[in-house]
Amino acid sequence: MPPPTPSTRRLLTAELVSIGSELTVGDTRDTNAGELARSLTAMGVRVGRLTALPDDLDAVTEAFRLGIARSDVVVSTGGLGPTPDDLTREAIAAACGETPVVDPGLEAWLRELWRRRGLPFPELNLKQAWRIPSATILDNPNGTAPGWFVGRPDGRVIAALPGQPREMRPMWADQAVPRLRALGLGTEVAARTYRLTGIGESQVADLLGERLLRTANPIVATYARTEAVDVRVSATAAPPRSAQELVDEAAATVLDKLGPYVWATGETTWSEAIGRRLEDLGWSAAAVEIGTGGSLSALFGDADWFRFDEILREDAPAARAHEPDGGLDVDPGAGPVPGTDLIRFARRARELGGADVGVAVRTRFRSGDTAVSIALSTPAAERQVSRVVFLTGGLGRSRAALAAAAFVLEALRGPASEP
Repeated sequence: MPPPTPSTRRLLTAELVSIGSELTVGDTRDTNAGELARSLTAMGVRVGRLTALPDDLDAVTEAFRLGIARSDVVVSTGGLGPTPDDLTREAIAAACGETPVVDPGLEAWLRELWRRRGLPFPELNLKQAWRIPSATILDNPNGTAPGWFVGRPDGRVIAALPGQPREMRPMWADQAVPRLRALGLGTEVAARTYRLTGIGESQVADLLGERLLRTANPIVATYARTEAVDVRVSATAAPPRSAQELVDEAAATVLDKLGPYVWATGETTWSEAIGRRLEDLGWSAAAVEIGTGGSLSALFGDADWFRFDEILREDAPAARAHEPDGGLDVDPGAGPVPGTDLIRFARRARELGGADVGVAVRTRFRSGDTAVSIALSTPAAERQVSRVVFLTGGLGRSRAALAAAAFVLEALRGPASEP
């Protein structure tokens, strides 16, 4: 059956339905919805709802019925298997008022899959050969569950995809998206994300102001990530103004208010940002960590520029070797601590790693928070600072690594990289 012909309806809104009791009881994590939402948003489609449902025919049927009344596109994942609890086909058929029948071409394809493996064909699998009159079959070269692309008389669309990500992704990208684009999917869209450090999400919102954060187009939104606070500016075209013009204008306002806190754009990681700066300088780096549990190493990962990382316990003899004061308990906000001289550990990192940059990080728990000392040694300069980060334990150590990364990047972009 050929795909539906374009209608006067623009496909600008969508909702996602994830089907399977394994999702609603928590046995399986739903990654499909996030991937599809990002894909649709990037194409200028507003995703208004993400729903996870158990294998219940009435619930799934109602989700399709309401979804196709509310939105231009409904995309489902899961429920396309051959067993009685795979109910997506029945639910779509009921929502559309149509009766599924076995498609001869699909039946032949399925029987051939079993024949070439020398296995008897389970008649239960004929369910995967069903099709309703308004559905176009989406082929599945990576599994046995074909998808459906269902066009409604008013131009709305249902796309039913398998739940397995390795089957869902190519079916979506190679078959569903081209059909949707041919029907008028999305609109011109632009977006830019700024990554911030040294400031919390509530402070960011306060500086941006309620008026800017409540604007409908462009949209300025804040997100508290594990590694940063993000500010995302997005817009759709509003002729005569392009989406990019709207984003540029709002982004200029964001930078005016938050510029000093911005360390990267897009999805740049700390490892990538520091790595790019080191590449510009022709340098590599190594580290010594004391009491961090290796949190800095975990943040940097297996980057080529990260040559060496020595991880010490706070009570290890080597960790106290350069502390003539025996580990004097001091105010971590008072700056570099006389006698502790963490710089020596930064030099040690350079030496042991054969690197140009040495980083040393030490953490101590202080009254519910974590005190962090950070030292940096480069061919151009040496610096040491103290910080306090929120909470203790694993979260405190992770935040200590982020504080260290922020200090390193700031220093490499400034005097620590200038002879």
